Amino acid sequence: MSRRLRMWILAVGALGFAALFCAACPRLPAFGGDSHPYGERAVRAALAHRTANVVAAVNFDQRAFDTLGEESILFASVLGTVVLLRQTREEREVPPAPARVPLPVRRYALLLLPVALVVGLYVVAHGQLSPGGGFQGGVVVATALHLLYIGADYRALERVRPVGVYEIGDAAGEGAYLVLGLAGLVAGSSFLANTVIGYGTFNTLASGGIVPLLNMTVGMEVACAVVVLLARFLDQAVEIEEESGR
Repeated sequence: MSRRLRMWILAVGALGFAALFCAACPRLPAFGGDSHPYGERAVRAALAHRTANVVAAVNFDQRAFDTLGEESILFASVLGTVVLLRQTREEREVPPAPARVPLPVRRYALLLLPVALVVGLYVVAHGQLSPGGGFQGGVVVATALHLLYIGADYRALERVRPVGVYEIGDAAGEGAYLVLGLAGLVAGSSFLANTVIGYGTFNTLASGGIVPLLNMTVGMEVACAVVVLLARFLDQAVEIEEESGR
């Protein structure tokens, strides 16, 4: 595809978006007014299903199918990265030399690692109650593990990061979300309908029906996906070299 053709495609897409955006804006509620129809409906729907965090109710209840698409984009991106960055015949794996980490950096990173890990798991577990959730908490958990790379060395990170296990976890998180969606069909409702289990007691960990379950599957998928993604980039940067040694 030539550069000129790409620019024409971009221009057509931009003009289409601009036309739709301009057509939608006049029908929006006035800025700063007292009418907030979308927010009011979202709050009512969240309270009806006993979900304290309205954002989580939107992500995993009212628009759970959209969240499946977002999760699938990450899953496909990581899968593509794994395929593109796989070791080829012209490359060889060279064990990295032990890193010399300054003692203050080592102490700070190793002290922060368990704290960051617990914070990440807390954010995932309380996603239906407070700001945060599976996407945010999953990134924090994956980042916490990589503090070993900063505070120790690459070999220490490899010992707690068996990539094959995290690849399975990535696929399991994606699959679990689909299974919970199919459970709604089995229960006689619609795909990803929040009717499979009871809504529980408001403002508790068990509240919100399947919202906390979907949130945890996303947290698992995101954490494992980020670990696998960083593992492939780090392998290329640290271990894998061309046969010529360049």
